[in-house]
Amino acid sequence: MNAGSPETHASGIRFFSQHVLQRDWHTLSLLRAPTAHRLPAVLRVEEVRRLLASATPFHHQVSFTTVSSVGLRLHEALSLQVSDIDGQRLQVQVHRGKGATDRYVPLPAETLALLRTSWKTPRHTTWLFPATGRDHPQSSTAASPRSRSSVQGAFRTAKQRAGMTKMGVAIPTLRHAYATHLLAAGVHPRLIQRSLGHTQLDTTMVSLHLTHTGQEDAYERLNALMHGLLP
Repeated sequence: MNAGSPETHASGIRFFSQHVLQRDWHTLSLLRAPTAHRLPAVLRVEEVRRLLASATPFHHQVSFTTVSSVGLRLHEALSLQVSDIDGQRLQVQVHRGKGATDRYVPLPAETLALLRTSWKTPRHTTWLFPATGRDHPQSSTAASPRSRSSVQGAFRTAKQRAGMTKMGVAIPTLRHAYATHLLAAGVHPRLIQRSLGHTQLDTTMVSLHLTHTGQEDAYERLNALMHGLLP
């Protein structure tokens, strides 16, 4: 027998009291079902690669790669300006982040090369990802960066092409994967927190999921420890 969810129980009590007993108890206004907190979807490295390779046109592939390899929020990536890229130090300055807090994030050399290649076509003096026209050409005179809706639509198409069937996979999933893969590579959570621009470590920990490699490593260490402790 299915016991039902807390939301179902709360709704049933409320309905019985109001419509059967015809009593509007003040206590019922305090009755709230606990909020369900779903963990973000987790992508393996090879899944991220397949997803990025399925993105078209090329400027969408570059924007997704930037989100994935730098750990940016979508609006942070779309708001990137040419002056935010420090090619000498291989850093990105994010100064339009959540809470208007500036931060510097490491920029992989391969991502820098992609950004330079993508920028050559429109050569926009301000935006790295300028708004596109109806037929997808990037305009060198665009007054604004690319719209969220166009990028989100391109991501859905890339998911279909990549045969991605996991539930809950969206553009923020790339940012969660960035954090997960850094953790599996041995990067300290505090450094990951700084790169993601989180003020609280607890927020970062929601994004951190052990990959299969990390889990296997943890199991091996646990087994070795127990082997030494047990008689």
